[in-house]
Amino acid sequence: MTLLSVNVNKIAVLRNSRGGLLPSPAAAARLCVAAGARGITVHPRPDQRHITAEDVAEIAADLPAHVEFNIEGNPFAPARAGYPGLLALAASAKPAQVTFVPDGDGQITSDHGISPEGDLSVLAAHIGAFKAIGCRVSLFVDPGETRLEAFRQFGADRVEIYTGPFAEAFERGDAAEALADCASTAAAAQALGLGVNAGHDLSQGNLKAFLAGVPGVLEVSIGHALIAEALIDGLAETVSRYRAITGG
Repeated sequence: MTLLSVNVNKIAVLRNSRGGLLPSPAAAARLCVAAGARGITVHPRPDQRHITAEDVAEIAADLPAHVEFNIEGNPFAPARAGYPGLLALAASAKPAQVTFVPDGDGQITSDHGISPEGDLSVLAAHIGAFKAIGCRVSLFVDPGETRLEAFRQFGADRVEIYTGPFAEAFERGDAAEALADCASTAAAAQALGLGVNAGHDLSQGNLKAFLAGVPGVLEVSIGHALIAEALIDGLAETVSRYRAITGG
């Protein structure tokens, strides 16, 4: 069984494009939970282009105990006006999981994982800080990356495989190599005792093939495709269809 965590960032993008309060990411999260989603994901960025600190607080206050809250973000990004920093957000919202994603302000979306090369002492300190406040820590990693020993040594609990390359290859009809890369990362992580999550551009069209090719995935975080599909089919119906694929 794979837990489905719905990323509601795109609801905030739509709201912010107009201003005001509608549509509400918190209301969307409630609807997803009512439809059976087992988790809710948000990715607040320092530039506040979509999910804000206020959204994080409102969603955290709404979620029932059985639903996991996952906050994605860049632990290396400093606080600024309107953004207290990832650690402060996590300390306040108390999510079950924090996923470290090394994105910058200029990125439209996350497009690469954390490298295991170079001086990792700062990363180790950040992992320790989030573990100290009770968060499970997952690290966003590139497909095909197998050098994960340091991440485990520093106390990380899971990795999240960046599935964008797989989704692109699947769309072209040539996904075997990209799927094998994801599977090799998952196997390396599992051999070290790290749990495996996955996310980015997964959809109803490619998710079943991904899960069949990468055994043991604990959680998928899906936002862009799910929200796009929900615009046509409805949010509750779309969540139900994803749960039928993941089984969780």
